[in-house]
Formats: sequence, C-alpha cells, structure tokens
Amino acid sequence: MSQSFADEPCEACRSDDDPLTEEAYADYLAELDDDVWEVVDDHHLSATYSFEDFRDALEFTYEIGELAEEEWHHPDIGLEWGEVTVDMWTHKIDGLHKTDFVMAARMDRIHQQGSY
Repeated sequence: MSQSFADEPCEACRSDDDPLTEEAYADYLAELDDDVWEVVDDHHLSATYSFEDFRDALEFTYEIGELAEEEWHHPDIGLEWGEVTVDMWTHKIDGLHKTDFVMAARMDRIHQQGSY
C-alpha cells in the first residue's frame, strides 16, 4: 500500500458526480490491502479486519470512528470479538468515490501502525 495515497485529501463529492466505474476505481483498489478490502457489486467497499481479542478490535473501531468524524465520512462499522467489518460508500452519489478509497487506505494504515 502506498503511504502517499493514504495522505491524499478526502475531498467531498458533488451531487452531480457519478459513482466510479470498475475501470475508474481499479487503480485505487490496488492501493488497498487486498487481504482486507473488496468492492461489492460495484457499489461499496467492504473489509474485514481480524484481531487477537475484543479489546484490540474495540480500540481499532474507536480509532477509525475518530477518523470518520475528522473527515466527516462515516462507514458502517461492525464490531465482534476479534473482528471489525467496514462497509463504505458515498451516500450522496449512492456509490464509490475516490474519497472512499482514501479513507480505506487510512484505515489500513491505522491497522498496520496499531499494536494489534
């Protein structure tokens, strides 16, 4: 994963933007941890992060929640013992936008830098 991709700005889309096509998002998807992320139905990103226990999963959930608040881009987050699931898309356009991939790259970086 490219660190520089995770450092790109999270730019809000406009309501007249079209959702990204597979051709348009392929390079962005290549920047993400392919063991974690997938695109579902050309509509949203989905990830499953694994952890040793509930506390680590909870801490990661808190950290990505703080990121979501900071960027005002909120994924659906599921927390279970040893696992955090994330589904993300841009609601304004009901599909994928570059910002979704930048956020996913930042989540990957949080996961890699954590002591999980």
